[in-house]
Amino acid sequence: MPRILAKETLAPDVVRFWIDAPAIARKRRPGQFVIIRTDETGERIPLTIADADPAHGAISLIVQAVGKSTHKLNRLEPGDTILDVAGPLGQPTRIEPGMRVCCIGGGIGTAVVYPIAKGVRAAGGSVAGIIGARTRDLIILEREMSAVADPCLVTTDDGSYGRKGLVTEALRMLLGEGYGFDEVVAVGPLPMMQAVCSVTRPLGLKTIVSLNPIMVDGTGMCGGCRVTIGGEQKFVCVDGPEFDGHQVDFAEVAARLRAYREDEAAAMDRYRAEIASA
Repeated sequence: MPRILAKETLAPDVVRFWIDAPAIARKRRPGQFVIIRTDETGERIPLTIADADPAHGAISLIVQAVGKSTHKLNRLEPGDTILDVAGPLGQPTRIEPGMRVCCIGGGIGTAVVYPIAKGVRAAGGSVAGIIGARTRDLIILEREMSAVADPCLVTTDDGSYGRKGLVTEALRMLLGEGYGFDEVVAVGPLPMMQAVCSVTRPLGLKTIVSLNPIMVDGTGMCGGCRVTIGGEQKFVCVDGPEFDGHQVDFAEVAARLRAYREDEAAAMDRYRAEIASA
C-alpha cells in the first residue's frame, strides 16, 4: 500500500502530503488526478496531483478537510499507509509550447492551477498568476506560484493580505494593463469560476475550469460525475476534469454537489462522536 512520506500543514485544515507512488509519479501530467481510499469502508476521494517527483517516486496531494473522509485522511502521519491510490486519471491539460496563460486559483483551487502553471512554464510559455482566498490564513502555495508566474497577484476578500478584493478584479486589472492571454485557467469554488467566466465571455477569451463533482469508480461507468457541457452530457472522470467554462452548466453542477449535503453532515457528526469517545 502507498506510504505517506511527508506531511505539511499549509493552512487551517489544509495539508500537503507526499506519497510513495512511483508509477503515478512517472506517468502523471498536469491536470490529472488520483482517487484514493483510506480504508475498506472509506469513500473514494478524487484529488488533483499537485506535484510529482519522479526521481524519488513520489506525488504530492493537497487535502482540505471538509467531510468525514478528508478529516480522516488529514489525521494520517508520515509512515502511515493509504489503502488505494488509483491514477493518474482524467485528461491532462492541453499545453502548447509558448502559450500565454493566466492561472487563477481560489482557495484550495490553487493546488489545481499550480501544476498547470508549472507545466506551461516548462513548455516555454508565459504565466500570470492570481491566487485568492477569504483571508490571509487561507492563501496557499504563494511561493510555488511566484516561482512560475510573473506577475503573481494575491487577493483576499477581507484585505488582510495582498490586494483587497476578488480574483475577478485582479483579472480585470491585468487585462486593463494590456496583458494578452491565449486562455485563462480558473479553479476554485463554483461561484468564483462562474464569475471569472462572466469576465472573459464578452471578450471571447477562452476559459478553462476544472470540475470536481462526486465520483465513484473514476472510469465513466457509474455516471456519478456527469455534467452538462454545451448541452451535452460528459463525465468528469474520463472527459475532464477540465472543460470550457463558457459551456458549463454551473447551476446543474451546484445542484449535484448539494445532493448529499445532509448525508455528509450526518456522517461528519457520527465521526466527531467517534473521535470524542475514543
